[in-house]
Amino acid sequence: MEQYLIYNSLNYPILTVLVAVPLFGSLITLFIRGDRYLKIWGLMVTLITAVLSLPLYSNFDLTTAKYQFAEFRDWIPFVNIDYVLGVDGISVLLVLLTTLVMPLCILCSWTYIKDRFKEFICVLLLMEASMVGVFVSLNFVLFFIFWEAMLVPMYLIIAVWGGPRKDYASIKFFLYTLIGSIFLFVAIIVMYVTTGTFFIPDLMAHHYSFSYQAWIFWAFTLAFAIKVPMWPLHTWLPAAHVEAPTAGSVVLASILLKMGGYGFLRFCLPMAPAATMYFMPYLIAISLISIIFGSYLALGQSDVKRLIAYSSVGHMGFVTLGIFLLNDAGIKGAILQMVNHGITTGALFILVGIIYERTHSREISDNSALGMMMPIYVTFLVIFSLSSLAFPGTNSFVGEFLVLLASFSKYKVVGGLAVIGAILAAAYMLRLVQKMVWADSDGHMHHGGTSHLFDLNFRETGTLAFLTIFVFWIGLNPEPFLKVMDTSTAHLLEQLEAGIQVLP
Repeated sequence: MEQYLIYNSLNYPILTVLVAVPLFGSLITLFIRGDRYLKIWGLMVTLITAVLSLPLYSNFDLTTAKYQFAEFRDWIPFVNIDYVLGVDGISVLLVLLTTLVMPLCILCSWTYIKDRFKEFICVLLLMEASMVGVFVSLNFVLFFIFWEAMLVPMYLIIAVWGGPRKDYASIKFFLYTLIGSIFLFVAIIVMYVTTGTFFIPDLMAHHYSFSYQAWIFWAFTLAFAIKVPMWPLHTWLPAAHVEAPTAGSVVLASILLKMGGYGFLRFCLPMAPAATMYFMPYLIAISLISIIFGSYLALGQSDVKRLIAYSSVGHMGFVTLGIFLLNDAGIKGAILQMVNHGITTGALFILVGIIYERTHSREISDNSALGMMMPIYVTFLVIFSLSSLAFPGTNSFVGEFLVLLASFSKYKVVGGLAVIGAILAAAYMLRLVQKMVWADSDGHMHHGGTSHLFDLNFRETGTLAFLTIFVFWIGLNPEPFLKVMDTSTAHLLEQLEAGIQVLP
């Protein structure tokens, strides 16, 4: 086990703390009265968690592919279930994305959530603990526990605080993800019966026959493709996004969808390398369909939130395309694009929530000609829209460029088809900006005129300004982020190369 781990040298168990702080914070929430104090408590817990996570970046060793800040404790030793945590260059950025986004979820819910605020803060903090746990777990059973633990809080966020069709959206979300989890659970049990271990690095190092790899590959793929989501398993996503409150949409877009991409990188590629190589053309084809189909559907939407939801299908298609190109630029681009999508799409959903609080409509025609009335709002809208369409100088441009570079260097036809998605992204985002900022419409008259259209307050401006920093930081200086994943990506490709010997 020591050959895989670098044990935590900090003066506190940082990974356990990142799971425990929001977990205990959610329990204490039950004893707090008054929405004002609940808001402050929720913000304080998420901010403390975010600050405590920063040493993961400042103390991360860029020269090794081992799992760092590792913690190990016996848990259920007679079946080899241990409490093992650690992060590498693939997971550390996703942990930081999680901890830094969660305070923003509290802030964007400050006035949006009108009732049962105690329960809302409680499930949001439970959600954070579960999501961090997924990214840091190195025991497959522990991973699965956290994976399933996310399901109930997210279901409640949609079902309790969602829109008019919240029952339909929440049940569809629950059933889709539960079906994927069943296949994941069966694959975990089969691998334990075969190897006698749940320790993820040991399972990566084990050699399996091609037929065995093919079986576990598709079991994993179904679970992770639903979570991404990939076409044709994407239909739960627009309903969940549209009906969820703003914080729920931000959590879904910024973090939950990334768990599918993380699963492909952590499990499919290293544990079933020959099957991954064999089935690569099919996954590339599905990724291209996701890119073009999701972008095409986004182009035809009149509801802003639904437009952004469908755009996520297209953007995450670039992530899976980069992963299954199986080269350095593609995988790095995919990891960076997961972070970029979390920043940009999370911000766009916050912007939708802000305008919905004012007009009580998400229709583009009801939220037009905002340029003169809400100049700060439209400034942020333009910035994040340009990021979403991968405008040069923004964060998404770097990730999308790496994926397209990987595509053209390996299969020129794939690169050409992926470009169609980029063109469609420019079309639907520029259309959205044009209509919301400049288009002349009487849509506001349906809501009592324009007196309600006051510009952003300090809380809303600060939330969006924080995300704007990362749009330009990654866009203009991506090297620090790429260096974090460099060694782990190289090691993953070595595992892939070494494991394709059993190809039929």
